[in-house]
Amino acid sequence: MKKRIVLLNIFCLAIFNIYGQDTTRISLDTLLKRIETNYPAILQYQQNIQSWQAKAQGAKSWMPPTFSTGIMNFPYNLSMVKEKNDPMNWAGISFSIEQMIPNQTKLNAKRDYINSLAEVEKSKSDWTKNELRREAKILYYNRYVAEKKQLILKESEEILQLLITTSEAKFSSNQSQLQTIYKAKARLAELNNMLLMLDGAIAESNIGLNILMVRDVNTTFPIDTLIAPANYSFSIVDTLDISKRSDITALNKYIQSMKLEQKVMKVAVRPDFGVRAEHMQMFGMPNQWSIMGMMTIPIAPWSSKMFTSETKAIDFQIQSMRQEKQTMQLMATRMSAEKLTMLNYENAQYQSYTKNIIPAYENNLQANLLAFKQNTGDFFVLLDAWEMLLMKKLEAYDKLFNILKLEAEYEYEKEIR
Repeated sequence: MKKRIVLLNIFCLAIFNIYGQDTTRISLDTLLKRIETNYPAILQYQQNIQSWQAKAQGAKSWMPPTFSTGIMNFPYNLSMVKEKNDPMNWAGISFSIEQMIPNQTKLNAKRDYINSLAEVEKSKSDWTKNELRREAKILYYNRYVAEKKQLILKESEEILQLLITTSEAKFSSNQSQLQTIYKAKARLAELNNMLLMLDGAIAESNIGLNILMVRDVNTTFPIDTLIAPANYSFSIVDTLDISKRSDITALNKYIQSMKLEQKVMKVAVRPDFGVRAEHMQMFGMPNQWSIMGMMTIPIAPWSSKMFTSETKAIDFQIQSMRQEKQTMQLMATRMSAEKLTMLNYENAQYQSYTKNIIPAYENNLQANLLAFKQNTGDFFVLLDAWEMLLMKKLEAYDKLFNILKLEAEYEYEKEIR
């Protein structure tokens, strides 16, 4: 019975582990596509765009006709109604239908204004995608570097474990000191602690990436094992290129939308027209009918003032938006130049680590390891050589992460996909 319970628990645990895992390797490009397809904020913009487009389709619609009926000229003395031949009997029933005919210029202006709001939403959606790409790239790069650091730590752990075993064997023959063994074991414990810290960093990145992909936060998945920097070369930041960014484009479209709203206000002073037809069924008189035309008079002083003030207010808003646009362009140009400058310095340092610093420390470790094997070297010096090499390898990956992060931020500022 106990064996069955144990087997059942193992089976349930295996099913849970399989369910919480995605064995498909997710590349950065695949990740970004999933985010743009599934993230709620992007879908929200799509719904907003469709909403404005639907409103624009009905912007040129007329109001429905109005039908009315009622009695007219009925006397309080109802007996008079029966006197159909009495010329004073004007009582009767009326039927009328009325249709307002809106000004086409107004309808066209309204339609163009609503369509412009849909265009603003499109640019805002593109900029939100750009923001999500930056966030996803940094999380992805953080996990990538953390996994690379783990590999370095595990390799160093194997070397250190071998050194401890060798030192313990030498201690038994009085060729090593006890404090050297304790120091090496302390370093080993520190390595395990660093591995735990990296496990936490990887788990944190996984949560962020799963949220962006809109799926269970505990789902684990493999990522790319090789990511190379783009190596953007130093160049003068093109301000014309900056002006094509989606957030600045959204401002341009919003300014254009405000101009179209202003046009709506200006044409609002133009009259609308209408027609009314009426039939009167009289009791004491022949049946009658009438038809008349109607026209609104929005140019009246008490109504036209509202349109004038709204138009003037929009002028000030447009001027304010233009200043905001200029500020955004200046800040974007500054940030792009700063990121590109820092990229060049970080790249130079990273190249120094990979080509000069790390090879030198590797040679130093090999020389001290050979001396230790030949009983001519000191274990403390060997341990220090091992520790320095490990530190420089980890620092190199810190530099790599700085490069990848700066590239993600530079691509964000330039809106490079």
